[in-house]
Amino acid sequence: MVMTGKVIRYDESRGYGFVAPDGGDEDVFLHVNDLTFDKRLLSEGVQVQFSTEEGERGLKASQVMLVGRGGNEKPSGQARHSRTDRRPDRETMTAQALRDELTEVLLLGAPSLTGQQIVEIRKGLIALALTHGWIS
Repeated sequence: MVMTGKVIRYDESRGYGFVAPDGGDEDVFLHVNDLTFDKRLLSEGVQVQFSTEEGERGLKASQVMLVGRGGNEKPSGQARHSRTDRRPDRETMTAQALRDELTEVLLLGAPSLTGQQIVEIRKGLIALALTHGWIS
């Protein structure tokens, strides 16, 4: 069965974690050996597509792919919220929501960035967004 979900926990040193399926089903075990992409792209919050199989201790993800790769990928750097979609009646997004979206855009748009580079870029952009009142 092919499913999509978000990585909710991932321990890079141990090489495993868990995915929360989009359908709200029970979390699925994820192992680094079942990735079809570079393991450095995997982190908490990343959206993935995977097949499930019965493992020794329950459901296990296999053939794990990043969502958005291939023809369905958003253009690099294109966030879900654009300037034209800001309206006075619209609530501002939280700093955490912006951090999550920035991580997604940076991983898809510039997969060669290191974790430290992503952290520094996010800090600068979140500080800018706070000064302009774009986030709460």
